[in-house]
Amino acid sequence: MSQDQEPQTPDLTQGVTLSQFAGDKLLGHVGEAEVLLVRSGDEIFAVGAHCTHYHGPLADGVVVDGGIRCPWHHACFDLRTGEAVRAPAFDPIDCYRVEQAGDKIIVREKATAPARRCTLKAKPQRIVIVGGGAAGFAAAEMLRREQYDGDIVMLSQDTDGPVDRPNLSKDYLAGSAEPDWIPLRGADFYRDSKIDLRVGTEVVSIDGAQQAVTLKGGERLPYDRLLLATGAEPNRLPIPGGDLPHVHVLRTLTDSNAIIAQAKDARKVVVIGASFIGLEAAAALRAREIEVHIVAPETVPMARVLGEDMGRFVRALHEEHGVIFHLGEGVSAISDKAVQLKSGQEIAADLVVVGVGVKPRLDLAEKVGLAIDRGVVVDRHLQTSVPGIYAAGDIVRWPDPHSGRNIRVEHWVVAERQGQVAARNMLGANEVFDAVPFFWSQHYDIPINYVGHAEEWDEIVVHGEIAARDCLLEYKLGGKTLAIASIFRDADSLKAAAAMERGLAPV
Repeated sequence: MSQDQEPQTPDLTQGVTLSQFAGDKLLGHVGEAEVLLVRSGDEIFAVGAHCTHYHGPLADGVVVDGGIRCPWHHACFDLRTGEAVRAPAFDPIDCYRVEQAGDKIIVREKATAPARRCTLKAKPQRIVIVGGGAAGFAAAEMLRREQYDGDIVMLSQDTDGPVDRPNLSKDYLAGSAEPDWIPLRGADFYRDSKIDLRVGTEVVSIDGAQQAVTLKGGERLPYDRLLLATGAEPNRLPIPGGDLPHVHVLRTLTDSNAIIAQAKDARKVVVIGASFIGLEAAAALRAREIEVHIVAPETVPMARVLGEDMGRFVRALHEEHGVIFHLGEGVSAISDKAVQLKSGQEIAADLVVVGVGVKPRLDLAEKVGLAIDRGVVVDRHLQTSVPGIYAAGDIVRWPDPHSGRNIRVEHWVVAERQGQVAARNMLGANEVFDAVPFFWSQHYDIPINYVGHAEEWDEIVVHGEIAARDCLLEYKLGGKTLAIASIFRDADSLKAAAAMERGLAPV
């Protein structure tokens, strides 16, 4: 390492004094690796300094109950073992051996992670997972992590294996993420883990009494436990021209690739819908220097989710980057080269992206006779009304202890965490799903983090300044804070989530 590349942090192999390590975290290095000293209670740990999800800086994270949480997307790692105990991270962080001599703390070599012991007693011979998205992947990965050695069959209608879906409307669509970043795991993972992943596979029925699924083509697969994780599908516009080749929804890798292919020659894009997907797609396409118009019926984008003040900020942010809004508007027709608005205005368009929400895929759930209430009804353990069938992800309506309501949300991290809990429960864990919902959205260089779930509110309390891009908003109903949105208040967002888990006021 050259002189100008030498790290500016302390060499932890030489030791630091207790007075140097006054807080609960201290960033240092071991050789060329950045290493974080962490104090949790009376113990001191040394771990890798970056989250294994998107390389977030754990030095800016929060220590909670023997774990450290990433400030970017709220992954959590066990300080003792390094295990990624909460999605969206799946790979562990490194752990190092720590010695204390007098008032000096010295970090030694990497520690070997202890072998994972299987403590769950249920041993189903075959688990079938219907769905290849966030929940399905997280469940399969957790089953093998828990040392389950039975058959795992994952059936996905998608033509690709599980991918990092949030990236499809963000960096990947913008052209700043490499294609090999997108799969959650390569083909060798499924082979080595003996997970029978079948893409392009349609399940046509489930027999809950005989515990079997039937595939298109007639093959019948028995199961001992089944996870239904069919996700959601994008809404499409039932208007003239809505099915033209240059009109796209954005849900799968195939969708994103199709938009990218047409964006190479496009000069003007119309995005229909000011949803998170629509707005993120607009930002990504502006990064490709394409003229972008957004058409949406609301007068303030995202006001229903974030409130009017934050919605106006989001609009102004996009306008700073050249996006042109047509709000309070609808689309009546699409032609080869233009989008016709209901007001009569016509907008030239080489490419159209439709982002007008999604609907849960409930056909299979309805056919098998699961209890349905605007989603698949599950208990606290994510088990459906039919024994042996669990559900996770966008289709699920579950009893949320934080809001006191049955809720359904369409968030990536929620789906992954539900998949993990469902996997353990299929092995007999009897674990309650009580995670606080979390999602993030990226608009140019501005991240918005959201913790909790507020379908309605009667008060929004703003801490800091939205316009200054330094704020935390509380969404309250009857004096109780149901959700928190924040910009560049990562530690506060983490602390709010931890407080909500304990049933405490988050601010």
